[in-house]
Amino acid sequence: MKKGFIAVAAVMCTGLLAVTLHGQAPAQNAPAPTMSGGIKNAYNGVKNNLLKAAQAMPEDGYAFTPTPAERNFGGWVAHVADAQTAGCSRVAGMPVQGTAASKTTKADLIQALQDSFTTCDAVYNALTDANATDTIAGGRGPGIRLALLANNVAHDNECYGSMAVYLRLKGIVPPSSEGRGPGGPPAGGAPPAGRQ
Repeated sequence: MKKGFIAVAAVMCTGLLAVTLHGQAPAQNAPAPTMSGGIKNAYNGVKNNLLKAAQAMPEDGYAFTPTPAERNFGGWVAHVADAQTAGCSRVAGMPVQGTAASKTTKADLIQALQDSFTTCDAVYNALTDANATDTIAGGRGPGIRLALLANNVAHDNECYGSMAVYLRLKGIVPPSSEGRGPGGPPAGGAPPAGRQ
């Protein structure tokens, strides 16, 4: 009886891991979830949100800041681009610093963001479970490939969260909230009547 319970628990945990890594139940004959695949999926999700957010904000919104202590929206786009360029080029073994912080126009900042994603795409596409624990030199000391790439995803999500607030303050629904259906925030950012 005890062995049967352990087997059922192990199967349930495996299914939960698959749902966690891929956001949905595994399909019949689908490949098993992997660590590298989970990080790649997370990266592609936040990449999509960041690019759409940068494109959704109008040109004049790039100078918008809710308080003097905060970065303006363009500063967030530049920060993401420069952080990604530095982090992903380090993982690629050819560290460089980004130059997005010196840019101010929407077109130039979106180009810098797209360039940083080109740099990151290469290292995420090269990530496998076999090389995930490789040691990467540089930065504040050696790091593990998978941890460095997971940290990049976490940082991107933190930045996107700030950018989403700026979009809301300008009356724009953030990309991750678009199409939520009834009960979700309508275009223009105001909550439905009777909801806060």
